[in-house]
Amino acid sequence: MEFGRVPSEQLDTIDFTLPPDRPETGNVLRQQKNHHNHFQIYVGCAKWGRPDWVGKIYPKGTKAGEFLEHYARKFKCIELNATFYRMPTRRQTSTWKSKVPDDFKFCPKFTDQITHLRRLKDVQQLTDRFLDGISGFGNNLGPVFLMPHPAMGPNSAETIMAFVESLPRDLELFIELRHPQWFADPNSFAKLSSFLQQMNVGMVITDAAGRRDCLHMRLTTPYAFIRFVGNSLHASDYQRCMDWVHRIANWKEAGIRSVYFFMHQHNELHSPELCRFLIPEINKKLGTDIPVPEFVVGNN
Repeated sequence: MEFGRVPSEQLDTIDFTLPPDRPETGNVLRQQKNHHNHFQIYVGCAKWGRPDWVGKIYPKGTKAGEFLEHYARKFKCIELNATFYRMPTRRQTSTWKSKVPDDFKFCPKFTDQITHLRRLKDVQQLTDRFLDGISGFGNNLGPVFLMPHPAMGPNSAETIMAFVESLPRDLELFIELRHPQWFADPNSFAKLSSFLQQMNVGMVITDAAGRRDCLHMRLTTPYAFIRFVGNSLHASDYQRCMDWVHRIANWKEAGIRSVYFFMHQHNELHSPELCRFLIPEINKKLGTDIPVPEFVVGNN
């Protein structure tokens, strides 16, 4: 993942402190405080097709066609960027579903034909194809996330809102904003986030070294979708993970119902190591029992 990448020599100059939650986030969570909903947290990576994970978390000799099956033995979710680059089909997603346990969650990204090539305009047929394609996941379908083209700033608000309104209301949806003007213009951000809250649509929070503005800390639903971008196991990666553990613990106490935390690295080779560090800390702080991914003997 190249988004938010900075030269390694700049990492020690960046303030990685998590900003405080926005007041609206506290209001959203307080509404859930007495609902006694079961809290769930999922931690996963953004890819399963990593040949360089063979001998690391996949057994030596694992073939490409077996990667997903082995990945799903280590993690309970996947941020599925493959559907961004290629329109999914029901046959394909049904095949993927057949390789994972019942409690595994696929979190597919809207295809670039919809978000980037047509920028959410005149996309009903494409959207219908996408939704039909991901229907093959069945009960393994987790949240779906939408990243409007990075050039779509506040001037595109009406287009974004119209697209959201066109989607099925039972779709668990999150939106990731990247245009810097969203975060520089409080009024535009407030208008869109209020709309998303009314529509029960979440906002992705992205934690990347070079785009600290994307840490907007605004929850519009009692569900969180976090994209964490590490820097090849730089020392700051571990402290940032610990900061997230404490923030998620606070959210749990405040009433949040679920968290999806997806680990990225600019070189995804190292994502499993950071997950192996993060998950025990989450379990210890939050009292959860997320399985810790085991490494192949000799790579511990």
